[in-house]
Parts: sequence; structure tokens; C-alpha cells
Amino acid sequence: MSIFASLLRRQVRTYSTRPIVVSGPSGSGKSTLLTKLFAEYPEKFGFSVSHTTRQPRSGEIPGKSYHFIDREKMEEEIRKEKFIEHAEFSGNLYGTSLDSIQEVLKSGKLCVLDIDMQGVKSVKKSNLNARFVFISPPSLESLEKRLRARGTENESSLKSRLDAAGGELDYAKLPGSHDIIIVNDELDTAYSKLKEFVFTDDSSTKH
Repeated sequence: MSIFASLLRRQVRTYSTRPIVVSGPSGSGKSTLLTKLFAEYPEKFGFSVSHTTRQPRSGEIPGKSYHFIDREKMEEEIRKEKFIEHAEFSGNLYGTSLDSIQEVLKSGKLCVLDIDMQGVKSVKKSNLNARFVFISPPSLESLEKRLRARGTENESSLKSRLDAAGGELDYAKLPGSHDIIIVNDELDTAYSKLKEFVFTDDSSTKH
């Protein structure tokens, strides 16, 4: 067993509440749903802030939106097995560090991770014993409209995100890939379904 796996196993055994992994295509609305959840229950949930090598966007707060890190440093920490999952998208690295999860666990809050499909696959192979939520757009067409409306994508990055979204939607259809799929067509309805899921006590269930 690696040092990483050993540390993670000891840490997870200390807490009975299973982490929640939330995934979904960029533009699916998962960030909006999580923002609502954290605003309503600030003492209940703790967000595991991801690392990325990309530059901050307008309005993003270092240490809150992401831990912004240079590529050389992040690659070094990946080699040292300090990340539970990591992936590369559009030339930038993204990942969830063991330290970021530990910070939430030590606070006594329920840990929430916002990661992509590759991250989901990595977490499933770990000892985290998480629960998995997939936030789906109503369709790829509606997702494209949302992404274009944001005004943050050029045609190349838009195509990359839509291609990635297609892969994520295909993976979500596989039996056992997620515990629940929430179609975010109407925000309040999707939020009610998310709350119902995260407050369901199934701590005795193993993934």
C-alpha cells in the first residue's frame, strides 16, 4: 500500500460521514447548486477546493474558487502522491489533494468534492468510500447554449467542453457509475433532489 493510500485510509476511518462527489459537464449548473447548498447549510458542508494550473478567471478567489498553482509544483506533488485524483483539460491540470480533503474532515463537516469524470473514476478506486452525484444538463444542445451565454469560451475550448460533456453523459449512463443522476432543467427542482440525496443517511452502505 502506498503512503497516500495508508494516510487516506486512516483519515477516512476517523469519520463516519461519507464524502459527496459531485460531477457533471461544465455548464451543467453544478456550481450553482453547490453554492445554494453551502449558503443554506454553511455549518454542515465543507468544500474540498481543487487545485489547477490555469490562470484565475474574473471573480475567482484563490483558495476558495481554486488553489491556483504552477504546473511544475503540481506535477511534483502528483509524483509524491499528494493528490487523490488529477486530470488534464485544455492544457491545464486539475486535481484534488489529500490535504484539501483532510482540512474538511478535521473540521467535522461533510466533505464535498466537485470533480470531473476522470476524477470520479480515480476516487472510485480509492479508499474514500464516497457517494456520487451526477448533475446532467437536459441535453447537449441546451448545454451549448449555456456555455455560449457565459462568454468565457472560444470555439476551440467550446468544442473541447462539449466533447468532454458527451463522454461524461455516456459514462453516467453506465450502471453503478453514480448513485444518482439529477437533470438540472429547473433549478429549484434539481436543488430539492440534491438536498434529498445528501441528507439521506446511508453511512452503512459501501460503494
